[in-house]
Amino acid sequence: MTRKTPAEIRALREKHPEMRERDFARIHGISEAELAAAHVGHGVTRLEPDVELLLNGLSAVGEVMALTRNESAVHEKIGPYEKVVFGPNASMVLGAQIDLRIFPSKWAFGFAVEKAGEEGEVRRSLQFFDREGNAVHKVHARAATNLEAWAVLVTNLTARDQSPELDIRPAAKPERGAPAAAAELRERWSQMTDTHQFHGMLKDLNLDRLEALRMAGEDYAWPLDKGAVPALFSAAAGIELPIMVFVGNGGCIQIHSGPIHSTKEMGPWLNVMDEAFHLHLRLDQIAEVWAVRKPTKDGHVSSVEVYGEDGNLIIQFFGKRKEGVDERSEWRSIVEALPVLPRDRAA
Repeated sequence: MTRKTPAEIRALREKHPEMRERDFARIHGISEAELAAAHVGHGVTRLEPDVELLLNGLSAVGEVMALTRNESAVHEKIGPYEKVVFGPNASMVLGAQIDLRIFPSKWAFGFAVEKAGEEGEVRRSLQFFDREGNAVHKVHARAATNLEAWAVLVTNLTARDQSPELDIRPAAKPERGAPAAAAELRERWSQMTDTHQFHGMLKDLNLDRLEALRMAGEDYAWPLDKGAVPALFSAAAGIELPIMVFVGNGGCIQIHSGPIHSTKEMGPWLNVMDEAFHLHLRLDQIAEVWAVRKPTKDGHVSSVEVYGEDGNLIIQFFGKRKEGVDERSEWRSIVEALPVLPRDRAA
């Protein structure tokens, strides 16, 4: 396939202005980052993907919408960027509304985007992408956003290179050693004292998440029917149970903590449209659903994990809990009552 020039991309976009960026990019065989880059100088400014400068600057702009997505789920939170923490491998935003885990090594491209809305207003956003051109995180200005602070942030982040060309590279497949046996996995699993030890355990054992769930045994992980996902939302919303909803990609994980209220299915989408939390989940792209039980020093913690056809995690749910306190019995009851998929029907 011949690579499209920035001018050709802009011309195509003018014919389909109503189409969502991700859908347009997929249909036309380009990345979403290339779509943004094609408009540099036409309402788009290239930014440095400097996470520390971004997060420090966002603390002054006030209310915005933070958006993190993957192929099958979109997670939106409205509020300010507060309580920023920087680390050698990851940065965090720990505000009451916006709660993020950011992995800066995955951030490759950034853009400030301005475009006219349906009523002639200017819609402003900051958009960041990985080396493959996939969106890792976006920040959308709102009516209450401090636009003076926003403009200062854009100026501070503006890149010297304002070329519309990008060096898009496919992801390299990591080399893996031989995976551990089920007995070793179960031994390590039984010794966990904190859920954050799970990732390190998988890395040590050369297992991906889904492999581990399939091997762990039904006392630690059991497959659920796909109908478990809307059932979970209905049950949690019905009693206004505070839950945690994680959606992420390689560069960012975004978390909602609290109850959910307004849920609605529209076509293939399951939607949450609460005041400060919006979620859009493609039910038709769910391949596997698992209930997972991990031991901790405060008792076991239950989660529900949803996977796509590619084996990647789409979305993850926990009951909201405080460190040092056992998980809520209501959450545990919801998880254990979800419709089970017989193991011989699991992938």
